[in-house]
Amino acid sequence: MNKTMKLINNRKSLRQYAEDGVSREQKDSIIQAAMRAPTAGNMMLYTMIEVEDQSLKDRLVVTCDQQPFIAKSPFVLLFLADYQRSFDYFLASDVEGFCQEQGRTLRHPEEGDFLLACCDALIAAQNAVVAAESLGLGSCYIGDIMENYEEHRRMFNLPDYVFPITMLCFGTPPGMYKDQKPQIRFEQEFVHFKDSYRRLDSDDYGRMYAPMIKALTQGIQYKNGARNLGQHTYTRKFDSDFSREMSRSVREALKVWQKGGPP
Repeated sequence: MNKTMKLINNRKSLRQYAEDGVSREQKDSIIQAAMRAPTAGNMMLYTMIEVEDQSLKDRLVVTCDQQPFIAKSPFVLLFLADYQRSFDYFLASDVEGFCQEQGRTLRHPEEGDFLLACCDALIAAQNAVVAAESLGLGSCYIGDIMENYEEHRRMFNLPDYVFPITMLCFGTPPGMYKDQKPQIRFEQEFVHFKDSYRRLDSDDYGRMYAPMIKALTQGIQYKNGARNLGQHTYTRKFDSDFSREMSRSVREALKVWQKGGPP
């Protein structure tokens, strides 16, 4: 197994940090790696915001579902799905006048453009994760940045066609981090099919979740009266307050994109 594959296979989320910070050189290397990520039509439909202000980090702890380690991360990168930059360029290039000459209606970013920009941003973020691992740094994805859309929009001065799709907290792993094992993943047979999708049956689910159930039941109790892992996951993740807030935030953000123009 080559070095890159070892990095990918041994990667773990990092939520605590050694006293060593992250140098400016390391930060710039991670940013440059993100910018070399594949991108739709070479349009780079994303923007990164480096969050340095401690007051912003402290606030993100609260708005991202009470995660204190965010405030302690020496390097926080917010990844934005961004069609505003491209659309502003269209307007600066007098695309509106061009459309009038051609008898066409000016099109604003819509739902498909939203998803395409989200893909660009997430691909760039994963490049940043791999780059950080290669530099001896760890990272943790913060999907909760999709919550509290209105407040995050205000905090970071986000225009209409920009959405905070993910955030990464980087840092130097403490010594004990090396002894931790990566999280269990599903076996390949349950996520890799050929030529056609396959719905799983109860036997498949029994085999697929068996390793996770074994790991979870070692000192961890199911929550909210759940009697099995499916009920436990449903109440803690899918039907949780943060999941409902995330869906509300995304619906709110999509209103502009669904209209095909500004409000």
